[in-house]
Amino acid sequence: MGKRLITAAIGVPAALLIIYLGSLSPYVISAVTDIFSVMAVFEVISAAKYTRYRSITVLSLLFSALLPMFFCYNDLRIFAIPVAFLFLILLFACTLMRHKEIKFEELGFIAFISICIPLAISTLAFFCFQWPEHGIFFVIYTLATAWVADGGAYFVGTFLGKHKLCPEISPKKTWEGFFGGLITAVIFAVILGYGYMLWDNLFTGTNHFIVNIPILIGAAVISTFLGLLGDLIASLLKRQCGVKDFGEIFPGHGGVMDRFDSVLLVAPFIYLLCKAIFPIADIIA
Repeated sequence: MGKRLITAAIGVPAALLIIYLGSLSPYVISAVTDIFSVMAVFEVISAAKYTRYRSITVLSLLFSALLPMFFCYNDLRIFAIPVAFLFLILLFACTLMRHKEIKFEELGFIAFISICIPLAISTLAFFCFQWPEHGIFFVIYTLATAWVADGGAYFVGTFLGKHKLCPEISPKKTWEGFFGGLITAVIFAVILGYGYMLWDNLFTGTNHFIVNIPILIGAAVISTFLGLLGDLIASLLKRQCGVKDFGEIFPGHGGVMDRFDSVLLVAPFIYLLCKAIFPIADIIA
């Protein structure tokens, strides 16, 4: 608990600074998500003990760094599929050269995480490029619904948890903690929605940003489930790899992957919800 609080005391101001700079330029969020993507991929490869394949590790990390940029920047997006195709060709080439050591399931695992993790995390940057003026709200909302739910579940589960949620995968998770996190996420989402509308109105003098509260609440509920699913998948992966945490960069929390496991499914869901189905907010030009 002490390490968690110390990390939060340092991490929250740092996150606020990044968010502030990100509100001024989407390239800041893009750079940060790019760095986190590479770190997360490296942590998973290390946990699975695949870093012994140095050429494939370097290739994976290089691709993880490039892929978000190709998808975020319109001028480079046309090269995304060719680069992904080249990545797969090089992976197969490396496999042929070391066919006595590398198994196809290992190759498939590395290819999967090298594509999925960067795309999921860099979705946060997509928000800022898609909606330059208000994209930072969706970044905060996405992170808040995932992390606030996780924090609420941790505290409620610690003090009130009795009924195990999934003891074989994550023994400390309880149903009481899950519903505590769900309620916390919904309350925080509503406060954030009204707070951002008020802030936007005060600073712009207009009502160009209008939050759809029912959709915002519904998205927070679904995001809590998706965050839990991402967390459990990461816990299962750690158990199969025989590690407690993916890293130690955040004392008390673990590595980048430990912090972003609940975001991996939430971020794409929120983006697709706003982009193609039911927008969380109406942005009036």
